[in-house]
Amino acid sequence: MVWTTDEKVPKFCTWEPYSSKDQGIDFIQNKACEFLWSRAICLNDSAIGFISMTSSSVTDKSRGKSVELGYVLGSKYWSKGIMTYVVKQVKKVAFREFPHLERLEALVDAENVGSQRVLEKAGFHREGVLRKYLFFKGKSRDMVIFSVLSTDLNHQD
Repeated sequence: MVWTTDEKVPKFCTWEPYSSKDQGIDFIQNKACEFLWSRAICLNDSAIGFISMTSSSVTDKSRGKSVELGYVLGSKYWSKGIMTYVVKQVKKVAFREFPHLERLEALVDAENVGSQRVLEKAGFHREGVLRKYLFFKGKSRDMVIFSVLSTDLNHQD
């Protein structure tokens, strides 16, 4: 519950902070299974965040060679290099575990500068801004799209 109850974490997410343990259990039992791949981010045997990959290929067969990366981290662990390290590791894992994969992408709220910086430091390329792309929390939001291709890995650390 470290990151799910943290008021700062979901600022740029579609969900609100959890207020009960039951909401966390519901997420684990009913929502986590919807991800193509997901892991807790742990420090000293405590889950401090979450990272996942989702695929649109179920509803859009033309997207079968790409997946979307998503992540959250408890705010007291921000600006410590943890998420950059995790994203770099997951980037390698993604192309190894899913050999058909050509593209790993991430959508970030245009106002979420910290998350944009994480992706840049992890070797993702900023592709552009999708204006008024999502609507949540009562506001249309511009999203920045980042990606890394399987062919990019040969040129990165």
